[in-house]
Amino acid sequence: MSINKIIGQFGDFSTTRVVLVSSRFNELVVKGLVDGAIEALRRFGVEDAHMLQVEVPGALEIPLAAREAIDYFAADAVIALGAVIRGETAHFDYVCAESAAGLSRVSAESGLPVINAILTVDNLEQALARAGSKAGNKGSEAAQVALEMVDLSRQLTQAAP
Repeated sequence: MSINKIIGQFGDFSTTRVVLVSSRFNELVVKGLVDGAIEALRRFGVEDAHMLQVEVPGALEIPLAAREAIDYFAADAVIALGAVIRGETAHFDYVCAESAAGLSRVSAESGLPVINAILTVDNLEQALARAGSKAGNKGSEAAQVALEMVDLSRQLTQAAP
């Protein structure tokens, strides 16, 4: 048996419940990511009533909020959106590593796709380029990945012996 890798094999994401957890830090960048994610979810048929948006202060708070929102909203997937821009100290390295590790733990513990779209960049120009300008929109890409993983989970559940 082959599992179809094309998004939307089941053709209906209207009841898919997605949590978007975003950081208020670097709000100019994050707004572009959130807008891109919402637009992509709508394009694939996710209803607005099935999207929960949660804002937290920074990237380190995203994993906890994601974990709490999964149960509160009976989510099928989580998209983490933020931007960590390198500064002059090692703080950047800790924030990037810990937020990524936290999201991986949430995914493993919940059994749900938790998509990490927290940008880790050297400067504001790189961040803006990935939030809807020259380099596309990583929020939009993350939404598509989330739906592909939801679809894969449905396929595997249906194909289970």
